[in-house]
Amino acid sequence: MPPRQQDSIFMDVDSDSDVSILGDGDGDYSRTKGKGKGKATDKRKKDKGKAKAKDQAYTWEASYTRSWDTVQEDEAGSLQGAVEDWMARGRRRRLLAPAAAIRRTIIRHLILLLDLSASMMDRDMRPTRFDLSLQYAREFITEWFDQNPLGQIGVVGMRAGIGERIGEMSGNPQDVLKSIADRHKLEPTGEPSLQNAIEMARSSMSHLPTHSSREILVIFGSLTTCDPGNIHDTLDACVKNKIRISVVALAAEMKICRELCDKTGGQFGVAMNEGHFKDILFESVPPPAQRAVSRAAGPGTANPAADLMMMGFPTRLPDTSPPSLCVCHSEMKSEGFLCPRCMAKVCDVPTDCDICGLMIVSSPHLARSYHHLFPVKPYQAVSSLEDMPDPATGCHACARIFPTTPSTAAATEGMSPLGRYRCTDCHNDFCTDCDVFVHDVIHCCPGCGK
Repeated sequence: MPPRQQDSIFMDVDSDSDVSILGDGDGDYSRTKGKGKGKATDKRKKDKGKAKAKDQAYTWEASYTRSWDTVQEDEAGSLQGAVEDWMARGRRRRLLAPAAAIRRTIIRHLILLLDLSASMMDRDMRPTRFDLSLQYAREFITEWFDQNPLGQIGVVGMRAGIGERIGEMSGNPQDVLKSIADRHKLEPTGEPSLQNAIEMARSSMSHLPTHSSREILVIFGSLTTCDPGNIHDTLDACVKNKIRISVVALAAEMKICRELCDKTGGQFGVAMNEGHFKDILFESVPPPAQRAVSRAAGPGTANPAADLMMMGFPTRLPDTSPPSLCVCHSEMKSEGFLCPRCMAKVCDVPTDCDICGLMIVSSPHLARSYHHLFPVKPYQAVSSLEDMPDPATGCHACARIFPTTPSTAAATEGMSPLGRYRCTDCHNDFCTDCDVFVHDVIHCCPGCGK
């Protein structure tokens, strides 16, 4: 009997195989055991994979998903309404601020605690929590020194279960930025330790005078803390030393972080995205208001007694002056500042003289610190010109001509349809850009000089 000829499209399979063999017409050698089952299984797997890919998108993609929905065009297709809404939110935020003068501490000392644990390498914030925190920390330090020229900042890191001093307390923003400029020296590793880092920050501020504020700002991205002792003892010591602790959490709220902020009078916030992270971080730029203390003799509260401070205004040496030895770095330099009391040479101001201990500041630094104590009053939005016999045609600050017809955009609270904002003291009108510039940058009304 001649051997059976097999077609080239068929293949031999053993009896335990579930592979379906497809053939032509009546010569179909496929087995019915796995017929249809494999196709249905593959289809379910494919549908399941599509649903999984659709549901589990990357977290950083959430900020870009349908981002065009946040910007609404008006009937004419213009984005001017979206810009005005953004400015209106800023104006409403200023209107909610207290108009009366608040007692604040203009001489501030802040320790910035950076979480350098392994959890900072998570990519839920682009590019990573660590890189984003370093970027925002640099911007925060620059803005903080611009708004608080008489303050000083130190940097402490938390990694491998210990607190690591990254930058010494300094009043020069360039020195502080230089301490966190090298990314490789700050590579995250291990677990953080809140107690060790706070103890290191507390010991570095133990010698500070009572008229200055003591603050700790924590950027925390972990959900655990590896502490050698009872952190509540450290919390009690911070309350006793009047140290204010604020925490910006990147992962979730922790009970101990909430207690640190509540008992010391600080601020606590959990960052929902990159923009919210920057917003709650920059809330620590203005100096905190001083809290009233309880009276010992009777009920009620009383403000702490005001103390007179001795300051010295130095003499600045030009670049052409002969080189001399500075007392802060023991280096020969031409430029610098001379202490008015002991005539010692220092490199930068504001600082404390290393020889006589006098606080050396410059008059522009002192003047710039007053805008927190006496903020510019919010301008009133002008909605109609009917009660004005002779309204100004242009902005009092930049001379820009005001529009003659009201805006057709929808009325928004805090925004003027005429683009006019009036000072309540000098009764001069300002445009929208000058209103924002006066309240956010120069902190002084050009019309009345306040």
